[in-house]
Amino acid sequence: MLKTATVPLTLSLVFAAHGASAGPIGFENFTPLASSAPAGSLPESTPLLLSSPGFAQRTLSANDRGPANGGLKLGDNWDMITVNETGPNPGRYLFSPYETGSAGVRRVDLTTGAGVTIVPEGAQGFVSGDASRWTPWGTYLTGEESWGTGSTKGRLFEVTNPLADPAAINFVQRTIIPHVSLEGLAFDKSNNLYFVDELNGGTIYKYTSVTPTNGATFFNAGQTFVLKVGAGGTADATGAATWAPITTVTGAALPGIPTVGGTGEVDGRAGAAAVGASQYNRPEDLEIQTLANGSQILYFAATDPTGKVFSINLSNPGTPVVSLFADRTTLKQGTGSPVGSEFTNPDNLAIDANGNIYIVEDQPGGVADIWFATDANRDGVAEALGRWASLTTAGSEPTGLYFNPFNPNVAYINVQHADSDVDRTIQITAVPEPGSMSLLLGGLALAGRRLRRRA
Repeated sequence: MLKTATVPLTLSLVFAAHGASAGPIGFENFTPLASSAPAGSLPESTPLLLSSPGFAQRTLSANDRGPANGGLKLGDNWDMITVNETGPNPGRYLFSPYETGSAGVRRVDLTTGAGVTIVPEGAQGFVSGDASRWTPWGTYLTGEESWGTGSTKGRLFEVTNPLADPAAINFVQRTIIPHVSLEGLAFDKSNNLYFVDELNGGTIYKYTSVTPTNGATFFNAGQTFVLKVGAGGTADATGAATWAPITTVTGAALPGIPTVGGTGEVDGRAGAAAVGASQYNRPEDLEIQTLANGSQILYFAATDPTGKVFSINLSNPGTPVVSLFADRTTLKQGTGSPVGSEFTNPDNLAIDANGNIYIVEDQPGGVADIWFATDANRDGVAEALGRWASLTTAGSEPTGLYFNPFNPNVAYINVQHADSDVDRTIQITAVPEPGSMSLLLGGLALAGRRLRRRA
């Protein structure tokens, strides 16, 4: 037991130490791809055209009724990704919801490769699972992207015991969170929870709990706000902003804010319109970057055909500042010219161990790219975009790019709704640089000495 536990921990410390001082060992080192890869040009088991010979890929899991899935299909349309970032065996399990009409959540054991559905498909009427976020207190959040007029969908759910046996899983709606089309979720260092309404004209929300450090009561009482730049109401607005409340501090609708379906739960979309929230074209994913000085920047992608990603500087919590992080006028890395129409429908975002932003496209037809954003001065405005990878699986969409927090050389991405009807989780690995390899070998030697002394 000591041997199997100690070596991974030592390796994690080696990688973490390197990441803290110099960032990812390999993922920043690439030559941008000149163009997208043609659909169907690579095998579905290794479907990404990668931008460096130092990158490798493999299918980690597939919903192909294989033995790792117990002979079951394990859902369809695997969406956003996270791992258990804290608690027992951190980093061992990968979680994704099913973006289907009868949704569930799967958990993959990264040690054994075995997958299991932990939230049964259709539990509590769960549909269109999209969001996927580990909480600061060690639980799992997901939510519904689905919406309709007067809909009682668009709900946030928490799995309070995500590592438990599937038969014992506790899957509970957090009714204090207003109904919207949920995708991106992000916590800042004060445990404010940010989320989006995935709508053409959607906005950004912030929930502030009365007990932000107590996971057991986090969703019992708190207030929800919407982003309002200037006087509000302007599409794709940038500049100084405020957070306009739509609920009381106990989560009840403020006067004039509608509720949904006779539930008493707040209609977040109608609430945003009522207070003149700033509108963006289909906000999707959210990520938070922490700067060296401790301040934080929130990023969100707007799946606009013209391609826009925004940043919100949170250094002054009461007066956030919104900037345009990247769009088609951003320079294409290595050319000095605007990236133009090559950059389309930004959807998902990811942040690597060095704080770099990656932007994943959602394009029809199975040709979508992943872009690396260069923001050397960390001001929330990218200087350039470089094509980091290109997906080739026919009919599919890449989603949920996630960098392993315990190994900066490993990332995961889901390939959903392929024409073949086989969803996949792809693991991408970066080969360490020579100097980093020396550090790694030194860490392995240290691990070996410790194991011998404990044997």
